[in-house]
Amino acid sequence: MRRAVEVSKSGYYAFKRRPKSQNRIDNERLLIEINRVYFENDRNYGSPRIWDRLHNKEQMRCSENRIARVMRYNGIAAVQKRRFCVTTNSRHDHPVWPNLLNRNFIVTRPNSIWATDITYIWTFEGWLYLAAVLDLFSRGIVGMAMD
Repeated sequence: MRRAVEVSKSGYYAFKRRPKSQNRIDNERLLIEINRVYFENDRNYGSPRIWDRLHNKEQMRCSENRIARVMRYNGIAAVQKRRFCVTTNSRHDHPVWPNLLNRNFIVTRPNSIWATDITYIWTFEGWLYLAAVLDLFSRGIVGMAMD
């Protein structure tokens, strides 16, 4: 490992023998408290709320910036709630196809009745649209397309 960071052998072992600084010990203790509050609140709290809880309710002395820094170094971030996206517009002027099944999904032979559906799936690249055609007799997928 010392060769990867180009440090002398004596420098590496001197670093390993060096005791932890008080600041590092305090940050490790603070990280334990941050994780406790963070997971008690279902990962919804960011640094302002965690600071408020630790500083005002539990009387810990630390700054909000320090909590934010410790959280950032350890990869802790509040989970952002996504707003519900409405994907159906029932008020339109387009023709509406009649319901031929009338919710009668009992089928006696294969490939006599097919049903379709479309769904939207959020990915890191954006929305993925998935359309599928199902055979109601076998409940198997006859075909599907993604875009």
